[in-house]
Amino acid sequence: MSYKIVIEKPAMKFLQKQQQSYRDRIIKAIQALPNTGDIKQMAGYSNLYRLRVGSFRILYTIENDVLVVRVMNIGNRGDVYK
Repeated sequence: MSYKIVIEKPAMKFLQKQQQSYRDRIIKAIQALPNTGDIKQMAGYSNLYRLRVGSFRILYTIENDVLVVRVMNIGNRGDVYK
């Protein structure tokens, strides 16, 4: 059972601004979603998770009924939660 990955506009904009080595590392982590890595559920949200990739954080939701992982935002640790 494989999940489709959807990257929303804010996350895509962040990826496009990064140098190739960071971009490759983040994309590799996204492709391994939804069940790998340093994943934590966000407090106060029932379906929002974060994945840590170095100093970057990937915020995403999982839609199990339609097998979709939706990457909402990517950013530096201090900026992504705002």
